[in-house]
Amino acid sequence: MDKPTLRASQQEVLRYKSGKMGISAVPGAGKTWTLSQLAAKLILEKDLEPDQEILVVTFSNSAADNFASRIATFLGEAGLLEGIGYRVRTLHALANDILHERPEIAGLSESYTILDESEGIVLRNDLVNSYLALNPDAFSGLFDPSLSAKKIAEHRQKRLPGLLNDLAIAYIRTAKDNQLGVEEMEAVLRNNPQQSELIEFGQQIYRDYQASLNYRGAVDFDDLIRLAMRCLVNDNDLLLQLRYRWPIILEDEAQDSSQLQQEILSLLTGDEGNWVRVGDPNQAIFESFTTANPNLLKRFLAMDDVLSLDLPESGRSSEPIIKLANTLSTWVQEAHPNMWVRDALSLPLIQPTKADDPQANPPTEPDALVLVQEKMNPQQEGKYLASKVKEYLEQHPDRTLAVLAYSNSRVAQLADEFRANHLNVVDALMKLPESTRLSAGTLSHMLSYIFQPLDAAKLGKVFTVFHRHEKEDPACWAKVERLSKLISSCDKVEDFLYPEARNDWLTLQESTLEDDEIADLGRFKQAVQSWLYYSRLPMDQLILLIVQDMNLDPFELATVHKVSLLIRDTQRTHPDWSAELLLEEIKKIARNERAFQTLSESEIGFDPNQYPGKVVVSTFHRSKGLEWDKVFLSSVNDYDFPSGDDSDYYRGEPWFLEGRQNPQADMLWELKNIIKGEEHNLDSGYLPHLQARNDIARERLRLLYVGITRAKRSLTITWNSGKRGTADAALALKTLWEATDG
Repeated sequence: MDKPTLRASQQEVLRYKSGKMGISAVPGAGKTWTLSQLAAKLILEKDLEPDQEILVVTFSNSAADNFASRIATFLGEAGLLEGIGYRVRTLHALANDILHERPEIAGLSESYTILDESEGIVLRNDLVNSYLALNPDAFSGLFDPSLSAKKIAEHRQKRLPGLLNDLAIAYIRTAKDNQLGVEEMEAVLRNNPQQSELIEFGQQIYRDYQASLNYRGAVDFDDLIRLAMRCLVNDNDLLLQLRYRWPIILEDEAQDSSQLQQEILSLLTGDEGNWVRVGDPNQAIFESFTTANPNLLKRFLAMDDVLSLDLPESGRSSEPIIKLANTLSTWVQEAHPNMWVRDALSLPLIQPTKADDPQANPPTEPDALVLVQEKMNPQQEGKYLASKVKEYLEQHPDRTLAVLAYSNSRVAQLADEFRANHLNVVDALMKLPESTRLSAGTLSHMLSYIFQPLDAAKLGKVFTVFHRHEKEDPACWAKVERLSKLISSCDKVEDFLYPEARNDWLTLQESTLEDDEIADLGRFKQAVQSWLYYSRLPMDQLILLIVQDMNLDPFELATVHKVSLLIRDTQRTHPDWSAELLLEEIKKIARNERAFQTLSESEIGFDPNQYPGKVVVSTFHRSKGLEWDKVFLSSVNDYDFPSGDDSDYYRGEPWFLEGRQNPQADMLWELKNIIKGEEHNLDSGYLPHLQARNDIARERLRLLYVGITRAKRSLTITWNSGKRGTADAALALKTLWEATDG
């Protein structure tokens, strides 16, 4: 399968036959293409039995779909049918496969369910709020004593729940990554009676959270990994069976593996097995949100029995952008003033492609690098970006463009500024695809009317929702809007829906209506009568009955069923909730204010090439794996991108806490030491504080590297002085100024 167009480094990867191999791939090196080629090559060359498969493990559903499609294409070119001889899975899907083999070993029934991420968020929020309600004086010692009682009460109400939610997630994930269920964690804590308030809180939320999961017969994504490991450890026959089934494992995005994930794949491989790991430690940017550890891949690459290779060439970016990324990497490794973070980035440096490469680097343009040194406040930076975005898109209407910021709130501010300047904005931050939000909005309008059936205005709105698919036809939609206004003007809704002979509203309108309009209103009337008849049913059942009268496509139908399940579970968890509170959960989905997972077009992943001539706004984190012709990196200051210096301010150290402490770092340091049975005297809290600062500085340096390498033709970097006006340009950005000025 070697082709003349293969790079020398790719050819080296494709020579793999067996054993353990690690590959460090720079951004834009074509690692997905290369790994897919390797999978197809192994399927063609290896003498696999009919019940054996090459196992490909990757990070996300969209990446899994991409791999499966590429492998199928390569095999199709060789005359083989797709889907035979390989299995592509995310690690969570793989863990689910393993659990379904022997669920009883993990203490599960065969009908266990997986908790939706959005349901998990709601559940943890409720548990944290309940804890605070039952413990009104909890965590009083965290607040800065110089604050007034009024300010402390305000922060307790507005800021403390979010902070504690982050603590709860970190506690639960750490316990599960150490394979400690609630009972095992209780036993560990009994042997360590000296616990802080943070640990007591974390364990209480963990206990209540798992009790809620058990009540539902459900597991969460972290449980999938933990319990799959338990199955492999406790059932050697199952382990041997799976080793036979998957004689070769190919792992993508290995820099995002956790210790437990690595142990699962190591067990499935065995000492003499075949395991290929591909990743880029320089793009490990999820440590703050998960239990990922990029050092695991680095250690694997350094092992004596591992063939370590590089994919250093990249055709994604123009040479000035490549040079800038390499300048950042070299400075971090050799000259960063905080020596503890010099391991944030590592070799190889990015190499441009050779002259005969089929993916040549974009040509160097006059504005390939624009590193703005001017100090601006956030509002000024927003206006500057809007003007430069407009200018670039006017000059290059067929190109793709993105503006990245660190925080969700800053992305939202920039999006508002761009819209105010009449720019066409695409929000890659969108928690939910538009189709999901519209489906939830449809339900919310219909349920709002059902709960207030005498409201003519709401009934008129429902009529437009009922006919929403006719919006593409201007003539039809004009008729829908006219009839909607007519319904809204009805003095008594009952005269339309349940009239007496002399007060039949629809009959009285006949002289002003066409025959098809009368028939349309009649059909709508029958549907509404049906909904009202079933209005006493539980809301989840009512939702499913309503949609029987709607013209739903498969994505809408999947969303509605998912909403119904969410409402059902919420009713079970909160039997005291009113219909209005349940309806508010649906409205949050429609307003994009609530996490919610469903089958949708977004499962194929975000594709920047679909939006030429528009401005995509996103966080740095969400941009990973994507690329645009033009990229603006904004807010690159020492608050969002700290260096590890004592004078830097950190997001994890809220200003309203005493001594700007980092409670999550303190809790995790204590928790990990308790689990290891080591000393955890928090009086020496400077250690976790310092470690957390260095960890954050490392990740932000990698995040800046990821941002730079999203750009293909042109890159602009700006910074602002922050909300308080005290932020400075990030140290890394100042270094890049000096390098480019020289």
